[in-house]
Amino acid sequence: MKLDDDDFTLFGLPEGFVLDAPLLDQRWRELQREVHPDRFAAEGAAAQRVAMQWAVRVNQGYQRLKDPLKRAAYLCERRGVSIDAERNTAMPTDFLVQQMAWREALDEAEDEAAVQALAEQVAQHEAAALGQLGHSLDQQGDTDAAAAQLRALMFVARFRQDIDKRLEALQT
Repeated sequence: MKLDDDDFTLFGLPEGFVLDAPLLDQRWRELQREVHPDRFAAEGAAAQRVAMQWAVRVNQGYQRLKDPLKRAAYLCERRGVSIDAERNTAMPTDFLVQQMAWREALDEAEDEAAVQALAEQVAQHEAAALGQLGHSLDQQGDTDAAAAQLRALMFVARFRQDIDKRLEALQT
């Protein structure tokens, strides 16, 4: 293992969007046991600092691979396509229309059941979009399309947060 190994190499996983989540979790636990600073307590401060660097690196890689959006962004970046979500907000018209309809539905929802129904609709859309993202990355190798799909999914994730806030407000 090297600190500059890519996340997939670090965890001994094939590079791709679709991954074996239980295996990722298992490898994370194994790596944490290997590099935990407490294992190096008898070896002095320098060894503990190096172990801490490794523990941080393993945790960062794990968080990146565990989250589908972070994993997709990582794959796009590794393949030379920047997500640039802060500046590149161009979206297909049909997606923008869908976003406006969802926002309107959330604004008009008067009770928890209506918000929950919207949440389920958004979750179904998100699941399908994640499947398409995986297909673009793993089967088609179309990183440019994947980057656009990922930017749209980032909007969906933020909207889900708005739904969650609305549900919390209705429950209090």
